[in-house]
Amino acid sequence: MLRVMTPDEALGLIGREFSPLERETERVGLRHAVGRVLAEDIRAAEYVPDFDRSTVDGYAVRASDTFGCSDSLPAVLELAGSIKMGGRAEAVLGEGECFKIPTGGEVPAGADCCVMLEYAEDYGDGTVGISKPGAPGMNMIFRGDDVFPGKTILSKGRTLSAQDVGALAAAGVTDVPVLRRIRVGIISSGDELVAPESRPKPGQMRDVNAPMLCAMLEQFGARCECCGICPDDEQALEALVRRALGECDALIMSGGSSVGEKDASVRVIESVGKLLLHGVAMKPGKPTILGRAGDKPILGLPGHPVAAYFTARIFALPLIARLEGRPLKSCTVRARLTESVNANDGRAQYICARLERRDGELFARPVRTKSGLITNLAGADGYFCIERDCEGLPQGAAVDVTIS
Repeated sequence: MLRVMTPDEALGLIGREFSPLERETERVGLRHAVGRVLAEDIRAAEYVPDFDRSTVDGYAVRASDTFGCSDSLPAVLELAGSIKMGGRAEAVLGEGECFKIPTGGEVPAGADCCVMLEYAEDYGDGTVGISKPGAPGMNMIFRGDDVFPGKTILSKGRTLSAQDVGALAAAGVTDVPVLRRIRVGIISSGDELVAPESRPKPGQMRDVNAPMLCAMLEQFGARCECCGICPDDEQALEALVRRALGECDALIMSGGSSVGEKDASVRVIESVGKLLLHGVAMKPGKPTILGRAGDKPILGLPGHPVAAYFTARIFALPLIARLEGRPLKSCTVRARLTESVNANDGRAQYICARLERRDGELFARPVRTKSGLITNLAGADGYFCIERDCEGLPQGAAVDVTIS
């Protein structure tokens, strides 16, 4: 008999039973830093930018030379030269002078603002008319506005995004200290399974779960080790589990989690460690298993691909985040159902959806599928949940769709 918990109770169990792992620091280049977790604070060693810059195409001027000007009474300034992009501004701007300057160009000494081209007119006789007054600092970025020596750019424990990589590049940080990635072993079990590159014989099917789980977890930042396909043999499964636990920080198995004569996952977990959970009040994914061997978690997922997908999204990702000691972030949007959806009272039901926008409003179209089918999920944008005490939702009901 399955000892069933709610999804929230199972997530609470993960939080209580497992703690962040102590991990070594390694250094990676910028190209490989996205998605990694910083091992230490990153502080700037230089100014960014290293000079005062214009944020517009126009003219560098003294603001005081433009006070009171207008379209009918422009300030007429002497054109003292042009600033070249990427070059130093060697000259000093004098009173009553201006320099033509491109966006990003270095503002010369003596200038304290930049006027846009739209508010200036080159008269062709060595003078320029300015029709809109400037103010000190207008249309300028000053030296060190972005970064200055000693400033903390990014803090320890941050999961690096593409934007973060850009900030590191701007500061000249190209050798990034990050924590070693969590190593997750993946085992698929079942006499009927063959590798994706094989042609199935009658009664066989390709292994969907291992490639799908590896893709999901590696996108999340883990390092996956595919440990192979195991037949429905308890001794062979135990040997493979023991080997995987010796090489990895966590183990995920799919298949063999139901209550059946050949389903050996529970017995194997009990032989190598402790069984914490067998059964979650959710659909799909009721026969989910959670165990531990020492400080290493073992998560057993149903063999059906759709069920494996949902249980991995709902439990495997929070489990990896817990081992890494980082918060789990998710993106949800509010949308209205395009059709009514029935649910099984007593179990939280997870349903994939495609998002559509009509007349400025977002709608969620439920994806009708079965737990053994996966291709219908390929075009889904996310999923929503119908709580266990709800028998269904009518057309037009608002749901929170988690973007996948």
